[in-house]
Amino acid sequence: MQTWVRGPEAAHPVMDGISFMMEMHMRKHLLLLSSAAVLWAHPALAQEELTEDEQFPDGWGGGCCSIAGTRIGTITVTATGDETFVSDTGQPVTVISRKEIEDLQGADLTRVLERAPGVTFSRNGGVGGFTGLRIRGAEAEQLLAMIDGVPVNDQAAPGGGFDFGNLLTGIIEKIDLLRGANSTVWGADALGGVMNVTTRREDGASASVEYGSDDTLFATASGGIGDADAFLGVSGGYFRTDGFSAAARGTEPDGFEQWSVSARGNIRLTPTLEAFASGRYAEGDLEIDGFPFPTFTLSDTDEFQDTDQYSGAAGLSYGGDGLDLIASYSFSDTERANFNPLFGADPGFVSDGHLDRVDLRGNLQASEVISLAFGGEYEWHAFETNFDARHTTRIAGAYGQVGISSGGFNAHIGVRQDDHQRFGGATSLGADISYAFGDGWRIRASSGEGFKVPTLFQLFSDFGNELLQPERSRSYDIAIEHGTRGGPLHAAVTLFRRDSNDLIEFVSCFGSSNPICTDRPFGTYNNVAKARAQGFEVELGAKVSERFSAMAVYSHVDAENRTAGAFNEGNDLARRPRHALTASVDWQGPAGIGLGADLRMVGDSFDDAGNFTRLDGYQVVTLRASKAIGEKFEIFGRAENLFDTDYQTAAGYNSRDRAVFVGVRVKV
Repeated sequence: MQTWVRGPEAAHPVMDGISFMMEMHMRKHLLLLSSAAVLWAHPALAQEELTEDEQFPDGWGGGCCSIAGTRIGTITVTATGDETFVSDTGQPVTVISRKEIEDLQGADLTRVLERAPGVTFSRNGGVGGFTGLRIRGAEAEQLLAMIDGVPVNDQAAPGGGFDFGNLLTGIIEKIDLLRGANSTVWGADALGGVMNVTTRREDGASASVEYGSDDTLFATASGGIGDADAFLGVSGGYFRTDGFSAAARGTEPDGFEQWSVSARGNIRLTPTLEAFASGRYAEGDLEIDGFPFPTFTLSDTDEFQDTDQYSGAAGLSYGGDGLDLIASYSFSDTERANFNPLFGADPGFVSDGHLDRVDLRGNLQASEVISLAFGGEYEWHAFETNFDARHTTRIAGAYGQVGISSGGFNAHIGVRQDDHQRFGGATSLGADISYAFGDGWRIRASSGEGFKVPTLFQLFSDFGNELLQPERSRSYDIAIEHGTRGGPLHAAVTLFRRDSNDLIEFVSCFGSSNPICTDRPFGTYNNVAKARAQGFEVELGAKVSERFSAMAVYSHVDAENRTAGAFNEGNDLARRPRHALTASVDWQGPAGIGLGADLRMVGDSFDDAGNFTRLDGYQVVTLRASKAIGEKFEIFGRAENLFDTDYQTAAGYNSRDRAVFVGVRVKV
């Protein structure tokens, strides 16, 4: 359990209480580590190392690397903060590569993320509309989002989440998703999961353009030059669509236009020292629908929103003699402006959220069996709106994680200490094990803790409550798995549970005598909620023949409000469907022809905490086709929502009807 001691005046009690908190945490993880010791005493059979093509015949490995020319596998950074083979961690990680993104086609990131188990989303209209991701039933704001390792959650958003509507696929090289709490490594905001998006790094050049329904145009270009000692690469994308009405009862199309660009570079200064830098900028212009007087129901309006997002990092990395170090400075900023022409040319609402961060991460290979991952960071957060003065806060944290690796057995246990300007100190623990046995089998398990401090908006806006405390969570999972995602044969079953406490919710103050409503007539925020999300995930994938492959992921999530005495105690959490399935088949024919089909099935859910408004389940089918012309050119096309299913992921908001797209891609 994270234990917070409030305010600077509690600094000494924090330090005095660390030993007690460590003892309680160690007891909680004793069973997991005892199991690890038993497994370590019986090393797994030696596993044959496969080539990249043998492991990932469809190119879906998600990024591979070689150690001493002998080992190739999928790499993750979300598990330990350093590059780690997915097969070496017990944490639930999904990695999606550029090859898979291109096979699926299009700008819409949700169609890619749906291929990871436990992922659902809600969107206010079409591509570009506010898009929130929910991982294993967590709130959308409880996912820590990073781009090239830089946290990009909007510091000015009420819940501090990241809007995935303004992140398109054009500049993405890889997606690394951890489906569990991991504040031990990543600190605040890693309550419900961690996602790191890596921007493209391409030797040579490539470009693509597609056009389709609703006068939609999507163009991308990427290129890079360099070698092992120096590299510079740039990627860009442009998206434009007339769209469709965001409001289900509307008829006026709501369009979206976005420019985005990213750059990455590095230069080797010495055989062991390298300098690097990266950056991303995206500008989106979105037409939105509102709630006009006198009905105040979602309808066609002339409102629109401008969003600017930019982030970047620069630093040094050292590697040699069993020690790897990365030191960097990074920043992210999200600026929004909402306009309603009925009230003039000036924006009605403007917000700016900013983060600055300095951090150091490292990994020490103490022996062939034991390693130590460690790190620390210092962050400055700021927000302001045209209604709220600028407010700032800061948080510092440090962690250490011991890793044990012997044969097919891997285990990690870590501890973290954070200190927040307003909330004092917090301690977090996490642990995981992975044990390979037999012919490609392994079992894995993990336990992690997460916390999320109140946002500056929740503390200091007109609706703020300065007495708020951080949200907390504990997550557990255990799985058995065969093979590797994208390999010849992959199967996995995972059981999971997450308990969350002190969740922050908006509280109405209409007619209330509650003291927290003083000077807050329209409402405020309070720590009032408790929730549990539990269920299971199933992953299946197979290369049935040289030409035919198939995959499927299914998630059952029971997300329940467990707030004692609340009117909605026992209700399903809003917008958390219990059932979600994604399945696809792909056929590679002669003469470079490729055909594919995707099915997305989502069960019923509720749009509100009271479970009064039901969102019906839906099924959406997409057909894909491609034709390679030589080694450099490819033409492709798809039909989305083939059977023109009418569905909503947020009550009152439209989703795309049947749509058709065609495109061409070139690589040199």
